[in-house]
Amino acid sequence: MSIFTKFLASGNDRAIKKMWPTVKRINALEPQFEKLAVEELPQKTKEFKERLVKGESLDKILPEAYALVRETARRTLGQRHFDVQLMGGILLHSHKIAEMRTGEGKTLTETLPVYLNALEGKGAHVVTVNDYLSRRDAVWMGQIYHKLGLSVGAIAHESAFLYDPEYKLEDEKELEEVDKERDTTGSFKIQSEFLRPVERKQAYDADVTYGTNNEFGFDYLRDNLVQAQEQKVQRGYHYAIVDEVDSILIDEARTPLIISAPDAESTDLYKTFARIVPRLKESVDYNIDFKMKSVAITEEGITKIERELGISNIYDPTSGGGVRYVHQLEQALKAHALFTLDKDYVVREGEVIIVDEFTGRLMPGRRYSEGLHQAIEAKENVEVQKESRTLASITFQNYFRMYEKLAGMTGTAKTSEEEFFRVYKLEVEVIPTNRPMIRRNMNDLVFRSEHGKFTAVAEEIKRRHATGQPILVGTTSIEKNEYLHALLEREGVPHQILNAKNHEKEAQVIAQAGKLGAVTVATNMAGRGVDIILSGNPPDKTEAEKIKELGGLHVLGTERHEARRIDDQLRGRAGRQGDPGSSQFFVSLEDNLMKAFGGDRIKNLMGRLNIPENQPIDSKMVSGAIESAQKKIEGFNFDARKYLLEYDEVLNRQRRSIYKKRDEILFKKADELEDIFENYLDAHLDRISQVHMGSENIKNWNIEEVVEEFRAIAGEIDSAVHKKLQDFAADKKEEMVARREH
Repeated sequence: MSIFTKFLASGNDRAIKKMWPTVKRINALEPQFEKLAVEELPQKTKEFKERLVKGESLDKILPEAYALVRETARRTLGQRHFDVQLMGGILLHSHKIAEMRTGEGKTLTETLPVYLNALEGKGAHVVTVNDYLSRRDAVWMGQIYHKLGLSVGAIAHESAFLYDPEYKLEDEKELEEVDKERDTTGSFKIQSEFLRPVERKQAYDADVTYGTNNEFGFDYLRDNLVQAQEQKVQRGYHYAIVDEVDSILIDEARTPLIISAPDAESTDLYKTFARIVPRLKESVDYNIDFKMKSVAITEEGITKIERELGISNIYDPTSGGGVRYVHQLEQALKAHALFTLDKDYVVREGEVIIVDEFTGRLMPGRRYSEGLHQAIEAKENVEVQKESRTLASITFQNYFRMYEKLAGMTGTAKTSEEEFFRVYKLEVEVIPTNRPMIRRNMNDLVFRSEHGKFTAVAEEIKRRHATGQPILVGTTSIEKNEYLHALLEREGVPHQILNAKNHEKEAQVIAQAGKLGAVTVATNMAGRGVDIILSGNPPDKTEAEKIKELGGLHVLGTERHEARRIDDQLRGRAGRQGDPGSSQFFVSLEDNLMKAFGGDRIKNLMGRLNIPENQPIDSKMVSGAIESAQKKIEGFNFDARKYLLEYDEVLNRQRRSIYKKRDEILFKKADELEDIFENYLDAHLDRISQVHMGSENIKNWNIEEVVEEFRAIAGEIDSAVHKKLQDFAADKKEEMVARREH
């Protein structure tokens, strides 16, 4: 543990104690607010807003506002905020991250600071990990805000809504169409009652707006590409709560948001290299660095490629090669060696769709950059799309740092608190659980081979299923998910599978994953934003008690993730709200994590000791190697995000300057714009003349280049304008001759 981490850890207890007086004040107000009539609830909101206008602070209003929200939640949802949720709400108002365990009610907790900060009338944003949660929470928590007189919006992929308790779809056919369209965006079916479709700007103008990090970020970029002021949809960056904050601000921060447009046609070289590269041999023609996730071709590989292409030097344009050849070869190698079907991407209806490595969800519309996506399309023998050019981009780090006040929630933030503080100036505080956590986390079982591991996993599932204990099995990819599915079918174990290919079943599968005898095999989709209730949904008290006697939900992880937080998220599905539960990971020395960090050395040792491939070992050396590998990769990824941020910082200064100029122009009146454009044009023409007609030697003047520069500004120019430019050059020439004579 670093000195930094120790310092923050020691401050956590102090922060919790400091909040208790405020929690007591909120509790003391409860009897008073219980007496309020229904029509008095929105009147309190009006009163709070008036007090803010008169100069009172949000901090002063906080106890009353939180007491009001708690009473409204009790009346609308039948849920009353616990003291620990009040503490979480206080932290979230204080520009901090609240670490709250699974099942502790993060969604209800966020209503407290969201309501409070929305009172200022500048908008409060709630950032979720997928469209489904945005819409679900807008409807679910929207009942509270609506009762208090606040409007609620939700933005989704190519659609936007306002919460309206009176709105219902006209018929089932329309509902089916909405569901069908939504399924193509990577989320699963939900009821669309109470969500009235509106223009995107209306959703942003609401007091509270729900949406994903991608939608908020892309709308920012699109707003800065518009041609008119009224086309902008966002209205500022006042207050935001980021749900699953570690997923959004850390895991997804390595990939910038990019808006691009089709550019040049893709060349046949992608298909050529897709045909040649599979003939190359690993460790002979190219080398893979699993730590850095990179691949490098060797001299032997270059020789083979040149022979296949019939050229003498792939690096030399005069010999038939060049930069384009080298670049597309590198991308073809990456596509072949580092990217796997049904793990990193899927092919659906002739299209390559990326699978989010952290959530296991499909990412329609997102494409790898720099020709990698085209290389994968060529590899999978589908239509190779046009290459693209970037119109606008921003990192999540720089987007979210624009907010005046930022806060976040997650069940797993403590292991990354140093990065949160250094990048976002966010402190992490751990909120105590409402009931003691009694989940049993068992030691990892380590196997020699992946085949041996999965054989043991199937046997363990079969053994536990025979008792009736519900089991959630976590897999790291669609490929592994389907492999285990085949093993369980062979063993005759009834089960449900969940991955990005059948995401539309997510709601019903997860709702029943806690039932007696349930076996659910899921990718990372089941890791966040879900709450598995013992006995399923709707709950059955008798069945729930029987499951508790069996030990509660058992979580079985089939591979360690690069980040410890992702493992903790999976574990967190068990043991909610004081329920019993257990978790264990089965890992092999052929897993990606171990291949990158010394697994071969341990595997050879196990081979010399004649340990069977399906016999687990319990070794401090292996356990230490796993933990060490995770810490190293977390360090690598931290560095990658840091370098990306440093690179984007340079772009960010330019981006903000240019966007500021754009806004100045967009918000000017027509008559003011004429003066601005005249000044810009005069200055630009002066620069042009200085560059192309500034030489003392008149012979060096380039009149045609001036014409081309002018054409770039004004478009096609007719012969009359061309003549005027030549006359302008002639006059300038006469002036210079006259100066020389004097």
